Amino acid sequence: MSAQLQLFESRESPERWTVRVSRRARRMSVRVYPGGRVEVVVPPGVSSTTVQRFVGSHSQWISRRVEDLSAVGLPDNAGPPTAIHVPAIGRTFKVEYEYTRSTSIRPQLFDGDVLRIFGPIHDEAAIASALRQWLSDLAYDELGVQLAAVSRQLGLGFSRIQVRRQRTRWGSCSATGTISLNVCLMFLEPAVVRYLFVHELCHTRHMNHSPRFWALVEHHEPEYRRLDRELLRGWQAVPGWMFE
Repeated sequence: MSAQLQLFESRESPERWTVRVSRRARRMSVRVYPGGRVEVVVPPGVSSTTVQRFVGSHSQWISRRVEDLSAVGLPDNAGPPTAIHVPAIGRTFKVEYEYTRSTSIRPQLFDGDVLRIFGPIHDEAAIASALRQWLSDLAYDELGVQLAAVSRQLGLGFSRIQVRRQRTRWGSCSATGTISLNVCLMFLEPAVVRYLFVHELCHTRHMNHSPRFWALVEHHEPEYRRLDRELLRGWQAVPGWMFE
């Protein structure tokens, strides 16, 4: 269940704000998505006055996030990419397109850095979907190796890795030690990606953001405050075709 609500005076269009009632929600939370859309998730029975008060208390944070993300994930009308720059692994792939009678899009890597796209290349949505899957597979291999190396360096273990495409989180760590990484990390600089690894690995010791958690993060990454700010702005580096 969701509803539109004018939360507070803002320059943002009211259509970009939604309130979603979720039976699974234990508390109120707010998410800002690439493109600047804001969603407030509330448990059943919460009054509009309480929601207004909650949003008001987080208004400065929301405004900063909206500013950071307003230009992200919007279509650039430039068509499918001709090159994909992947700073996280220090590589750039040239993208070439070749029409075939195949009913599906098939990416194939040649000579290490030339990605050829075969199939019905007039279907831009199918191309974007195939590129996202290709990048996810690459991220699983490349980021998995990097995460394992940082894990050994810090002496903080994890059980397994999974790569997902999320709109609000760069990563997460479960109580069982599974670390989830956002495929969009591939578009960030190596130092920022490493900080995200440190952050999630520290959650294997502290499943919260307590002072002890941040002390452990700082122990392993003294520049974490600067890197965390860069991570929050990281959506600006993600190309529009990564979003549906």
